[in-house]
Amino acid sequence: MSKGAAHRNRPWTRALAAGALAAAALTVAPSADGTTGRTETTVKSTSPVTDVIETEVSVRIPLPASVGSHPARCDWLSYLRYRSSDGPSKSADADRILVAQPGILEGAGAFDSVARNTVRAAAEKGRHIEFWALDRRSNCLEDNAGIATGNSVKAVDYYYGGKQVDGRKFDGFVTSDQAGWLADVGLEQTVRDQYDLLSAELPGQKLRKEKVLCGGHSLGGVLTGVFATWDFDGNPATKADAGFNQCAGYFALDTTISTSLDDLNGTPSGGNGPGGSLLPGLIPDTSIGYAAVQAGLRTGVLPRFLALPAVLNPETMNLLALSGLAARQAPDAESALLDSVPSNTNIETTGRMLFSKNSEVFLKGSPTIRDFRLTNEAVLGAFMDDHSAPLAFIQTSVGFFDSAGGADGGGGGGGRIVDKNFPVSNDAPAQPALFGTELKAIPDEPGGPLYTWRNYDRVGAADDPVYRSANGAPFTAAAKEVTDIGELARSLSEQPLDFTEDYFPTRLVTDIQLIDDPQLARKLVHKEGLTANPKVTFIAGDGILADHIPQDENPVVLPGYQHLDVLTAAPVQNDGSRERIAAGLSSFAR
Repeated sequence: MSKGAAHRNRPWTRALAAGALAAAALTVAPSADGTTGRTETTVKSTSPVTDVIETEVSVRIPLPASVGSHPARCDWLSYLRYRSSDGPSKSADADRILVAQPGILEGAGAFDSVARNTVRAAAEKGRHIEFWALDRRSNCLEDNAGIATGNSVKAVDYYYGGKQVDGRKFDGFVTSDQAGWLADVGLEQTVRDQYDLLSAELPGQKLRKEKVLCGGHSLGGVLTGVFATWDFDGNPATKADAGFNQCAGYFALDTTISTSLDDLNGTPSGGNGPGGSLLPGLIPDTSIGYAAVQAGLRTGVLPRFLALPAVLNPETMNLLALSGLAARQAPDAESALLDSVPSNTNIETTGRMLFSKNSEVFLKGSPTIRDFRLTNEAVLGAFMDDHSAPLAFIQTSVGFFDSAGGADGGGGGGGRIVDKNFPVSNDAPAQPALFGTELKAIPDEPGGPLYTWRNYDRVGAADDPVYRSANGAPFTAAAKEVTDIGELARSLSEQPLDFTEDYFPTRLVTDIQLIDDPQLARKLVHKEGLTANPKVTFIAGDGILADHIPQDENPVVLPGYQHLDVLTAAPVQNDGSRERIAAGLSSFAR
């Protein structure tokens, strides 16, 4: 991961002031061999939440020798630390510390909004808590130097034009055969990383048991469940080392604290089969058994990280960050991003998957997204909004397409916005875990007027033309929109540990699917750990669990929220209320 914070073209006076307050807390400690063992660097943020200090913390915790050859930077674990500007500088002195595991294809930066909102909400109640957003070790393979320039033109030149940034040249996206060491980065390494990091940062099991709240988003809930039941010292009779005894409680963000993918996949017991419904076709078939899967990963017969030929792979994850950067830098400008990136098979196929009105357009390949006039925010909305993005697990509720002149032109020269019936028809029954719950829409005049983006808090305003589906129903309403697209763009492109995850280890999810194999089951011996601590569960009302809400978890259901909204929701909602997850988490962290 890039160690530098992204540069902004806008003033950051308040952020720098907050950073100055944090200076006393920054430490650099030498390790036994004389190398720096810990760094903490202030993140220069342009977030409107200015009373929260964010730092990037990296701790040297080397991989075991058995992993084999790997980049030296992958011997470090990193996280984003959020704390109140008027709170204690030492984590051990905080009232509580929330430690969050990211979901699949997700990095630490995705937690930025919920972390800031929660820390602020607690401070308003007189409590000083911290929020740690963990970054998986495999993210060391990413090169974010282009994004970190804060300039989309420079970033594209870096990734595609051979231009250097600070003397560094992009070496291309890593391929599976270059990441052989990831074959050994599965469940055991992942939960061990969390345990070792907590032990290094918060020495003393009693301290951790008193103050740490463990949780995560999406797959992060499953990882938290595995962590809670894991035996870390190899002696099941001792329990001070057990995962659940490192935590005072659990929190789940559109997930459950479990050791199974059942809830995420919407399947009964045994739903840990190949891919379930969450990521069909992306995860290898594990019916061949644990030993065969491990052999396949180590020999390279199976891919070491999750990737498809299009839509979901390192290049397209990076493209999301680029679109966020362009939207942050010039939200209302007509986008030039898609004209500046190459017309390769991956990008063209991805564009057709994300921006085809129907199957005929997809098969024909025309018109493409490049044929439309879209602002930078509209491009980002097309990629990630729940009324456009086809895959539920990357959806947010950030507003809607717009065009001057009113709905369907309205006689005022605006561009038409119509039903998007690909990859599934709007008339088909909703499949929340796969495609989401909302009607999909798409601009319909290539080469026509400029399509803009109506932000979440302008939906339902007096000037909202209220775009409608062919069935007469409005595509959206104010109660369905919860995330500020400007803040989404910032989270995607400003964080030193990014929002998206380019290289998600295949073994991590195949291990979960094969969790009953003796090689793994013998480590998950503390089954009581799942219920040993209090927990709070937040479920997105329109997210991937919408049709199978786990009522036995006594969840807080959030109407209008999509799967990513539990991380990105704005601090003030359209009904004037405070964001409910921040309020609930801060209360849970009493």
